[in-house]
Order: sequence, then C-alpha cells, then structure tokens
Amino acid sequence: MATPGQINNLAIVSLVAGALSFFAHVIPIIGGFTVAIIAIVTGFMARGQIKRTGERGMWMANLGIGLAIFHFVLAFALVMLVLFLIFIAGIALFGISAHSGSAPTPVPSV
Repeated sequence: MATPGQINNLAIVSLVAGALSFFAHVIPIIGGFTVAIIAIVTGFMARGQIKRTGERGMWMANLGIGLAIFHFVLAFALVMLVLFLIFIAGIALFGISAHSGSAPTPVPSV
C-alpha cells in the first residue's frame, strides 16, 4: 500500500506520455497517437488509484489526459484543414477549367 505523501507512478507516466505524444510521431509503427492513448489510459488508471489510496499526483494525471486529448483535437483540426485546402484547390483548379471558354452558342431558330 502506498503512503499518502507518495506521488502515483501512473500519474507520472501519464504526464510524460502526454507531453511526449507530440514528438513521438517520428517513432516508426508506434507513433504519437499510440503514446497519446497510453497517456489517457494511464491517466484514468492513476486517477482511480489516487482516489482509492490518497496518493498525490492528481494534477499530473489530469494534465496527461488533457495533453493527450489536446493532441487528438489538434490532429483532427489539422486533418480538417488539409481536407478543406484540398477542396478549395479542387474548386480552384477544376471548377474554373470546367466553366472556362465562351458561353454556349444559341441554336438558330427557323
């Protein structure tokens, strides 16, 4: 059983993983999203242990969870921005070229 003055180890892992998730995209196969998931899972596990044992480190667990969630929100916003720019580029390139040229010639009536 842990003493009340001790910092929860999973809270430390959550904080470190949440902070490093932004830089972990350079790791092949694992990547930053896996590290962010680790931060969220260990953060919630740490919160449960802290409530049960009275250890310190609740702020570390909360910050680790928050950083990981911010990572996912930032990645989602970046994907939406890229899709929007691709959409705008498609309209600019193909929309104008599809309507370029002269107006259709009227059919002469007899």
